[in-house]
Amino acid sequence: MRNDVRELRMVKALSQQELGQALGVSRQTINAIEQSRYDPSLRLAIRMARYFGTTVEEIFHVD
Repeated sequence: MRNDVRELRMVKALSQQELGQALGVSRQTINAIEQSRYDPSLRLAIRMARYFGTTVEEIFHVD
């Protein structure tokens, strides 16, 4: 599954560590999501969408 997490994070000028702290996950989790090596749980995907002020569907794209 593709995603726009890195782009959204860069717009807010956040490091992976800062985003992870804001969402309650590790920097490694953010990195794995950005690299499409890990699909987040629905709970985390919703937290991300709320954090960025968008929808889950606008962040994550099924290939």
